[in-house]
Order: sequence, then C-alpha cells, then structure tokens
Amino acid sequence: MAHTPVEIPDDAMFLDFRQQCESEQGWITKYSKRGITVAMQFPPPDGKPVAIHKVKCHFTIKDVPSETLYDVLHDVEYRKKWDFNMIETRDIARIGPNTDVGYYSWKCPKPLKNRDVVTLRSWLVVDKYHMIVNISVKHPDFPPRKDLVRAVSLLAGYLITSTGPNSCILTYLAQVDPKGSLPKWVVNKSSQFLAPRVLKKIYKACLNYPAWKKINQPQFKPWLNPEQNTLPTIPISKLAMQHAESLENIDESALIDANEDKGSEEDFQGLPKLSG
Repeated sequence: MAHTPVEIPDDAMFLDFRQQCESEQGWITKYSKRGITVAMQFPPPDGKPVAIHKVKCHFTIKDVPSETLYDVLHDVEYRKKWDFNMIETRDIARIGPNTDVGYYSWKCPKPLKNRDVVTLRSWLVVDKYHMIVNISVKHPDFPPRKDLVRAVSLLAGYLITSTGPNSCILTYLAQVDPKGSLPKWVVNKSSQFLAPRVLKKIYKACLNYPAWKKINQPQFKPWLNPEQNTLPTIPISKLAMQHAESLENIDESALIDANEDKGSEEDFQGLPKLSG
C-alpha cells in the first residue's frame, strides 16, 4: 500500500471532532446509568464487510474540574499508577508544541494476543473545551511486533467540557479496529461493556491525582508548558498513516464463540482499549 502522508490536526479538524461529540443525530444509546451513557453509530451499508462502529461515551462528573481531568489524561507517569491494563506506554517524540507521537500496549484476555498501537496525538484548549485526539501512524522505529497484534485507531479522542469550577462532562469518541480477525460483533459489543468501567477508572484516578501530583514534579506539565518538553523533535514526514489493510490478520475468530447472543462483561476485557 502506498505511503500516505500524515497531517497535523488543524482547527477545522478539532471543530469537527467537537461537533461529532456533541451531536445526537445518528447515534443509538446502548447504555445509560449513573451519569454515563454509551452510544453507537453504525456505518451506512455499502456491500462491504461489516465495519467497525463508532462508539461515544458521555460521563457527567460533578466533583472534578476539567483541568484535573485533562492533566490525568495527559500524564504518562501517573497513568502507570492507575491503568492496570497497560503493558507499556511511552512518548516517542514531539512533532510540534501540541502534537506528539506515542506508543501504547495493553493486555487482552487469554487466549487472545495482547495489542499495541502507535498514535499521533494532538491537543487543544479553547474556551470551556479541552480536547485530545489521536490517530494511528507508522513510525520506522516502532514496527509491528510478533508477540503483539498492532491495532488501528481510525479516530479516538476526548472532549472535556467545563460545566463549572469543579465539574465537567467527559466525552470519549472512538473508532478503533483491534485487528486479529475477530468477529466485528465482538469488537462492537465489547465497547458497550468496557466503556463504563474504563470511565469509572479514569474518574477514580482524577480524585487521587492532586495528592499524587503534589509530590511528583507538581510544576511539570509539558502538555500545558511546551518549553518543558524534552522529547526529541522529528519531522511529520517521518510518519505515515497506518492502514488496517496493510497489517497481518492473525486469525483469532475461533477463540470467540461467534454467537452474538452470548458473551458477558468478563468475556470482553481489554477489547478494544480506550486509548488516551
């Protein structure tokens, strides 16, 4: 497949992302409980194999300021304290003052293979909104590994909307292909089970973050202060878009009972992950 150049998200892309997060048209609610809603958007039929649905999660938070939530989603060192599904995470390099490229790998339930992803991440703060978006890219120094399945983030991101000095709404929007020849219904259904659990985990991490950060480089926040960023800088031309079609399909479909009426929350742990 031809090398597809990568473009840094611009203001128009962030606006489109925010509008998708705020729009209700075309979304079907699958879960709604205790301030958390999960909705799915189904792609139009076009004769092709079933595509990966988009999933959108809203979480109304009454006791965490948007600034704290934004810091928690950015802070790689703190993520190691609360994200127990994670195998490894690292910031690889910066592209610009509000864009970097990073690596993340996470555990999947046995007998499935664990996954990893390389993403271009950009962030923007405008008025009452904090936004983080990421897409899968190829980096020459981080090719797919034999012991992991390389997933593809077509789009994943967070919109944090401030609703007061100590309250906010977190919206997570994603279209992630975990690859591995899994039945698409497994991928789509797993999002409904996993999203509420992951959002609750992020919320708990937010409650503990101020105390942790107070004794762990409290002034160090390169996502707010670009001059603190010590990552090496690379040109955007070194990256390429990661297409799902170019990755090897490792057949795991026999490991999952292909009966859509079956499956519990425990069956879907780790598929797919809510990438940050």
